[in-house]
Amino acid sequence: MICLLAGGAVAARLAAATFTLAWTHSVERIEWREDYALAPGGLRLVEARVQGSGAGMEPPEGSRLVDGWWVYGGGLPVLPALTLARSGAVADWRICQGGACREFTALLPPAARDAPTVTLQPCAP
Repeated sequence: MICLLAGGAVAARLAAATFTLAWTHSVERIEWREDYALAPGGLRLVEARVQGSGAGMEPPEGSRLVDGWWVYGGGLPVLPALTLARSGAVADWRICQGGACREFTALLPPAARDAPTVTLQPCAP
């Protein structure tokens, strides 16, 4: 299970072992997606995809172009948590599962919808 923390408290729980984090780059307006899986000690980046390149978003060496997306593997250490900044100046982060995506604002209770950061991490047992 994955917990979303806002203001230091659990604001939502996702009954899933995997999810896709999606967002639109604030300058280039290009879609970006990252697939994560629960792993011992945190979250593991499985794969990332970006629909182009530009301001600070060059695909890393070894990326391959697949159906208009630059795709590359994880290869990073497991992250204990993933903290994401939020701003009313850009579209909100989205979590996708089973082909459906929802913005954080749709997942969070009203009191947490304006939180400046949201942290994703495995829920405590």
